[in-house]
Amino acid sequence: MKIATAAYPATFLTSWKDYAEKLTDWTRRAAEDGAELLVYPEYGALELATLDGAEAAKDLERCIMATNARVAEADSLHADLAARYKVHILAASAPVIDESLAPRPVNRARLFTPTGAMGVQDKQIMTRFEREAWDIAPGGPLRLFDTALGRIGVLICYDCEFPLLGRALADADVILIPSVTEALSGHSRVRIGARARALENQCVTAMASLVGVADWSEVIDVSCGRGGLFGPPDTGFPPTGVIASGELDKPGWTMAEIDPEAVRRVRRDGVVLNHAHWAEQTGRDAPVQATRLR
Repeated sequence: MKIATAAYPATFLTSWKDYAEKLTDWTRRAAEDGAELLVYPEYGALELATLDGAEAAKDLERCIMATNARVAEADSLHADLAARYKVHILAASAPVIDESLAPRPVNRARLFTPTGAMGVQDKQIMTRFEREAWDIAPGGPLRLFDTALGRIGVLICYDCEFPLLGRALADADVILIPSVTEALSGHSRVRIGARARALENQCVTAMASLVGVADWSEVIDVSCGRGGLFGPPDTGFPPTGVIASGELDKPGWTMAEIDPEAVRRVRRDGVVLNHAHWAEQTGRDAPVQATRLR
């Protein structure tokens, strides 16, 4: 399969037509280049809040409500685009109010298939900004999606920095990582996490980023990043583990062909077998004995 990861600039929108045309253009261009799985970034859906005006988009609480109110309509658009262009789409995540899970909004990404199926993945661990300034709540459990393209997992941004979350998705062929980070340091942390998850799970990780300036938002005012696809630096993959990497802060798609069979081969007969040997860590979390060497 060919995966496209976005370096996506959020836009101040003047109408729903602007949004629909933008998403259609991005999807069309990726599909015309042969992409079968499109990955949009974390919180890219906040541009929907601008449809309620500048004051709503700028306010931390009102931007949640304005975005949440349009998620259903945005989902219909993504479902239509997935069917029209015969692609799988991970939509940009959004703050979504799901009172069955939490009284506060969760950070939710939605995965659409060409056949009309849709699955959701919520962020598990909140950043300091999300928990201290914005009061976003952890959502539903991690999920593994069995699709026509293979087994797909999703770790939203900060989640990919935690190896046990990655290990919970160890049976995935591909782990999608939608992200938004303000500085190069943050982008580097998520990128390092994406590469580490590919190494230890011997799978492919696909990272999308929000990029550019959105001075109409307190949440995504400045975003630094790029698209990227990573694998284990082992049999069947590049020796660096970097399958494809976009240009920093340049909007556009980063694409690469991925063979799920290569994941199965490297897990079965790689130079190393990180995926299989993970269990050998069991019991090594006992207290470490301090040894004085002076």
